[in-house]
Amino acid sequence: MSNIQESLAEVMTVDGAMCSALVDANSGMMLGSVGTGVDLDVAAAGNTEVVRAKMKTMSLLKLSDSIEDILITLGKQYHIIRPLAKKQGLFLYVVLDKSKSNLALARRKVLDIEMAMAF
Repeated sequence: MSNIQESLAEVMTVDGAMCSALVDANSGMMLGSVGTGVDLDVAAAGNTEVVRAKMKTMSLLKLSDSIEDILITLGKQYHIIRPLAKKQGLFLYVVLDKSKSNLALARRKVLDIEMAMAF
């Protein structure tokens, strides 16, 4: 098991990784971050709203399911938002350079890192 900073550093070993953060979905505050290329304070707050909106929509639709991850595809980047299954209220946020990454492998690696995290 690894701690937060070790886990975020491990995310950065994914091909094309630019930055990563662990975010509290209740407050929008980062609990840790690594990397550059994105204003992570702004991204953490903004993506908190994305997670909240999806949770609200799922509730309105009466879906009894959970979010595995949310993928935002930009022209040059992938943004992965992964709510933590074993620690509700937190999510991993990862930004990848689209030209240097394999999305399927990145998603798998983020899942593996989530499973190894210790709180």
